[in-house]
Amino acid sequence: MADEASRPGAPGASAPRVFPAVGEELIAAVRTASPRRIVLQVPAGLVRDAHELAGRLREATGSPIVVASRPCFGACDPPTLDEAPRADLAIVLGHAPIPNALPSRATFFVEMRAAGGDAPALADAVRAAGVPRRLGVVASIQHLDLVAPLSAALAERGYEVHVGRGDRRLAYAGQALGCNYTGAEEVVGAVDAFLFVGTGRFHPLGLAWAVDRPVWSIDPLQGTLEPPIDRGSLVRRRQLLVASVRDARRWGVLVSTFSGQNRTPTALALQERARAHGREAEILLAERIDPRDLEGRSLDAYVNTACPRIALDDAESYPKPVLTPPEFLMALGELPLEPYRFDTYH
Repeated sequence: MADEASRPGAPGASAPRVFPAVGEELIAAVRTASPRRIVLQVPAGLVRDAHELAGRLREATGSPIVVASRPCFGACDPPTLDEAPRADLAIVLGHAPIPNALPSRATFFVEMRAAGGDAPALADAVRAAGVPRRLGVVASIQHLDLVAPLSAALAERGYEVHVGRGDRRLAYAGQALGCNYTGAEEVVGAVDAFLFVGTGRFHPLGLAWAVDRPVWSIDPLQGTLEPPIDRGSLVRRRQLLVASVRDARRWGVLVSTFSGQNRTPTALALQERARAHGREAEILLAERIDPRDLEGRSLDAYVNTACPRIALDDAESYPKPVLTPPEFLMALGELPLEPYRFDTYH
């Protein structure tokens, strides 16, 4: 069940450019590109500043700019050609490119790398909290520059630190991506715990789903350390959901058309597995998976092949149970409930 994504050499695909922040380097590159129109995409955390940023770029470059208004989930869903048909350059803030999912137009990724973070002080906080000494380190893209100095500071305090490279979907070693924690999975056998470096709960939760180790998280700006996430509770809740739909006869297989989320081959393979077990399975195609579009359907449950976090984080928003592909195979009896398998998107 190989994943499908835009690949190097595909029609319209082009290698994106990467910038650490909104600054003179980005502005000079935009001026050189001389785009007819720019589409600016920002994640939810930067929406408040989106129009100020658009104005700043418009004034500095002289290029017309439109702002993509729909929610941005990550580098897997850059502005589509339909959303901004006249824009020949996209500027995507807050994300790194996904190497095996090239955008369909010229794209500048601005990773918004954050300066700061006192590595020795953060290492002292980790030691004071009694975090295990064999430690894997993972970070959000904004705080990835802190991984090396923090790892060095931890090593000076007696820690054995491991940072995994990950697979083709990750641009950097140590990077956390909501659908892919293969860097952590790569070193899980060598560590007793993981430390996530960044803000918010989205990535630590994803990491906890993916690895059977305690996940601590540290906010490099506030210097605060959060205790491990209760992975056992998360997994038990999903196992109960799987058990509740083992007798479901009619399934919907959800497929997203976003360039970085489209797993049509996986969906077709799951449809065949369902039919082999005497179940009905229909593929439902959408750009963005929306709970409202699934209301009133004569289906018992769904399996989601788009972003894995839809099923895990947004389960209560859906009218019927939504499983990940590994959970679906558990429901069919093809995989055991233990060990729990995260739907890593490759």
